[in-house]
Amino acid sequence: MYQILVVEDSVDIYEGLSSILREEGFQVTVADTQRSATAALEQEGADFDLALVDLSLPDGHGFAVFQTAQQYNVPVIFLTANDDEYMTATGLDMGADDYIPKPYRKRELLSRINKALKRRGKMNPEIVFGELRVDTARGNVYKNGEEIFLSRLEYKLLLLFMNRHGQLFTRDRLFDEIWSITGEYITDNTLTVHIKRLREKIEDDPQNPRYIQTVRGMGYKFGD
Repeated sequence: MYQILVVEDSVDIYEGLSSILREEGFQVTVADTQRSATAALEQEGADFDLALVDLSLPDGHGFAVFQTAQQYNVPVIFLTANDDEYMTATGLDMGADDYIPKPYRKRELLSRINKALKRRGKMNPEIVFGELRVDTARGNVYKNGEEIFLSRLEYKLLLLFMNRHGQLFTRDRLFDEIWSITGEYITDNTLTVHIKRLREKIEDDPQNPRYIQTVRGMGYKFGD
């Protein structure tokens, strides 16, 4: 799963951005000041695949965050309400990957993010485990080379499991993750039904699953 650092001080904006990105399968870290963004990069810079950085921050400037991101080879897209041509040129001349004025359009934002990741060689359009292959660019899932059709929630669950294979997911954690990715509230019974249906589609023997494994008394993990 690709990790994106969102540097933005407006709660409404960073909550909206986080929701959009998580729905697309990205992992998101939010920093609302220059200081917290710099700290996040210094602690986890090697883990970030991209940073979305607002130029105007309460304790400094996005250009300073960019300079820190460069030390860790993290590509940066600037987000700003400022349409000043000089500021745009300065950001790009410094080496920023892109520059998007606010308010942004969702599909354009995602397209620019994907292009920036591809330019830096970070975007892998396929996830493969055993007989399963997910084409994330098209949203298609294949088993043994044949396409299988998943519901929207089943697809998001599969991406969540595959991108964090080997990690334990408690049911409470799955509820939180699904909410953050899709904005959908699901009940305990609904989660059970979706996992059952997903197993029926991807497992050779759903009663003895190879991929979505139950950890008794704790939750689930994705293994191969």
